[in-house]
Amino acid sequence: TPSITGLGNVVLNGANQTANSSLMLIAKNDLSTAYTDAAGRPATTSYAPVSDLGGLTLTAGVYYDPTSFGLTGTLTLDAQGNADAVFIIQAGSSLITASDSSVVLLNGAQACHVFWVVGSSATLGTSSEFNGNILALTSITANTGATVDGRLLAENGAVTLDNNTITKAVCNSVGAVPEPTTL
Repeated sequence: TPSITGLGNVVLNGANQTANSSLMLIAKNDLSTAYTDAAGRPATTSYAPVSDLGGLTLTAGVYYDPTSFGLTGTLTLDAQGNADAVFIIQAGSSLITASDSSVVLLNGAQACHVFWVVGSSATLGTSSEFNGNILALTSITANTGATVDGRLLAENGAVTLDNNTITKAVCNSVGAVPEPTTL
């Protein structure tokens, strides 16, 4: 939507494109396509309704709960040395993280390859440390101090922020030679 409130309190590294209606339409269509694709992937693992992911270590795959996923504590995503490993976590309704919860990436896992598909709304708890891209059908709320390495994308509602740091996840190329460091 072209409506943004509180923009005067935002530190934006990039361009605000809300006035570019054709670009906004392309972005909305791309989000709809991405949501439909990710939501339509068959589950490799299914959980009982309202599953807590805290304390688990997941490898690449598609994880599904018909209602909601919660996160209390730490969820570890382990790519097992495969920098191209993809994680899709599908919540039929909601995703809710507790305060101070975290998503940790291990053994080459990259936030750019983590997709949280949420059938309704997502809420990130206070001071959560979150990795991945949330594709929510309705809305997303990031409570005070939550940090995100990824994107927060809501198809039909608002993304509400409160003193948050959101960094666009960038994938490292497999086998890429790192840039030299100047001391």
